[in-house]
Amino acid sequence: MSPSSDYDRLDSWIDAHFDEEVRFLQQLVQVPTDTPPGNNAPHADRTAELLASFGFHAEKHPVPQAEVEAYGMESITNLIVRRPYAAGGRTIALNAHGDVVPPGEGWMHDPYGGEIVDGKLYGRASAVSKSDFASFTFAVRALEALAAPLKGSVELHFTYDEEFGGEMGPGWLLKKGLTKPDLMIAAGFSYEVVTAHNGCLQMEVTVHGKMAHAAIPESGVDALQGAVHILNALYAQNTLYKKVTSTVAGITHPYLNVGRIEGGTNTNVVPGKVSFKLDRRMIPEEKPAEVEASIRQVIAAAAGACPGISVDIKRLLLANSMRPLEGNKPLVDAIQKHGETLFGTRIPAMGTPLYTDVRLYAEAGIPGVIYGAGPRTVLESHAKRADERLELEDLRRATKVIARTLRDLLS
Repeated sequence: MSPSSDYDRLDSWIDAHFDEEVRFLQQLVQVPTDTPPGNNAPHADRTAELLASFGFHAEKHPVPQAEVEAYGMESITNLIVRRPYAAGGRTIALNAHGDVVPPGEGWMHDPYGGEIVDGKLYGRASAVSKSDFASFTFAVRALEALAAPLKGSVELHFTYDEEFGGEMGPGWLLKKGLTKPDLMIAAGFSYEVVTAHNGCLQMEVTVHGKMAHAAIPESGVDALQGAVHILNALYAQNTLYKKVTSTVAGITHPYLNVGRIEGGTNTNVVPGKVSFKLDRRMIPEEKPAEVEASIRQVIAAAAGACPGISVDIKRLLLANSMRPLEGNKPLVDAIQKHGETLFGTRIPAMGTPLYTDVRLYAEAGIPGVIYGAGPRTVLESHAKRADERLELEDLRRATKVIARTLRDLLS
């Protein structure tokens, strides 16, 4: 049968089963996966149960409890679904992560309700990235419903450690030798195919002074004043970073953010200790070791200008940037072709300032891209903000793009 006829049949199957796909996504959203605290094994169990109802066996790969707790989470069970076809083809992995940041405040809709209003499905992880649990699963189901000759295999990788960096998710599966696909597609948005992304360095800085009564401040050393001096020095770096430009489309310049600060004991006490956590995004051209050394030098110099202040620095995360691997061209070409047909707009291949666990596949030599169900920008999705939502038509069309792409690569 001709490719165009196959595409029509895939599209028709997805349309006929779209209500079922939406219900599947609602059920996934309704099981919380707030990370922290990161108790994500129950969601994996529920996902495996739902997949079994489609005839898909999900292998459960629990990360040992001691490793999970040392990592700062409570439970992780990663899932692999293997769908083998005829010999002689490629293995394509489809990866989406189920862990997500807590909902926070300001929601107008139940963050775990999966409520549908005006064609949008609301809920934490509805867009990032439980939506692609649905798009990838139903794309594979549609492909198999064709009953067409296929070569190779598909693997669904549903993992639970993107928010903490991926080492206990895809990184753990790869390190244990549980998978080694030829190509991979990771959860993303529908209007661009991402081939590169920023790296990320996260550090915790603890500033030590000497606690004292606020009535006799000269008897202490104010750790907060020391921290302010250090923070001003770090923020000044952002002005310098703007002069460094990436050559990757979609990525601009490095930047630094301080996302959390805490310290002191009471209003009437000179604070003896203050700690803060920083996030430094690295463009693909930067070398992580040099970036970290530079930040440590800035902190040390600023602390040295504050008598009585000492500093401890702890690296929390080092996620390398992702650069395109040459072998990703078949994925890029297929997604761009079918995306333009189904969305009626050009699908650019570009970078993103985010960092993801997809880098771990690239570091293992597996060419991949980021593509899935979602809007043009993270801002539109409300990911990591109140009222995260997904346009259901984006879910429908992205599922078709993935199904068509699999048909091209496995035929």
